[in-house]
Parts: sequence; structure tokens; C-alpha cells
Amino acid sequence: MRILKDRTAALIIDIQERLFPFIFENENLTKNVSKLIGGLKIIGIPIFVTEQYTKGLGPTIEPVATTLGNLPRIEKMSFSCCDESRVMEGIAVSGRENIIIAGIESHVCILQTVIDLIRNGYHPVVVEDCVSSRNVNDKQMAIARMRQEGAVITTVESILFELLRYSGTEQFKGISKLVK
Repeated sequence: MRILKDRTAALIIDIQERLFPFIFENENLTKNVSKLIGGLKIIGIPIFVTEQYTKGLGPTIEPVATTLGNLPRIEKMSFSCCDESRVMEGIAVSGRENIIIAGIESHVCILQTVIDLIRNGYHPVVVEDCVSSRNVNDKQMAIARMRQEGAVITTVESILFELLRYSGTEQFKGISKLVK
């Protein structure tokens, strides 16, 4: 399945202050998610952002929030983003069926969202180096389950260049700077 930019949106899930310090390899996650968001913005991919129970978990972490800029955050109480009507309405209105997924935690909100997206006829594209959990085993098991359920598993650099398709453009130059 080729992932084309005009058929793709992104969902950045719950990268929040109070949980983030406990996430496995969180420094790499910060760099990779920021790279992904920057690249998606260059390419023009619609981005949806969720925050789980902000009163308890706080807002999106600062480096990621800066990269997101003024993109609205959708607060949710459900683990699956698909149980939040504003997320599903936004995705439906976008008309995109491929949904790039990044965020935390892999074995809870990411996994449940991916399963529900598939059930609703979407094609989740999980960016493996842009998702994590507190425990590495939980992340590994979640990736295996998502693959088994039918999700595409990729990396940040791979998905950005797949969405680009061509070199020699201004977008290519911007992406090339990001991934160096």
C-alpha cells in the first residue's frame, strides 16, 4: 500500500508533561516526533492532536508544543481517540483514510486507537520511532499486536520521504534539513 499525501492525515496522541519523563527513550521520542511534525507541516498533511485528561497529565510537552504551534489540542478522557467525537469528525471531514500515528503510550491509547481506526475503515500508519511506553516490553508487544491487526509500521524518515515521492523540490529541501 503506497501512502500518498493527499490521502493521509496524522494523529499525535497524548505526549504530555506528567507522563513523559517516565517514557522509555523519551529524548529520542521528542526528537523524532518533532521531526515528524515539522515534516508533515512542510508537506501539508492535516494534523490532529490529543491530550488525555490534562488536569491530571498536564499539557503537551514544550518541545513538541512548540513544533505544533497553534494547532488545536483535543482533550479526551477515553483511551482510544476514536471514542472522542471531535477527533473522528475531524478525520472524517479531512477525507483522508491513511492516518499516521505518533505518541504515547503504545500499549494503551495508541493500540486502542489503531484497532478502532481499522474497525472504522481507516489505515493506521504507526511511526515506530515516534511511539513509546513506560516499559519497552509493552511497546514491543503493542507494535506486534498492531502489525497483526493490520497496521502499517514505519519510521519517521521513511514516511516523510514516501509522502514526498520526489526530490529536487522545496519540500524535499526542507525535509532533508530536518532529517540530517
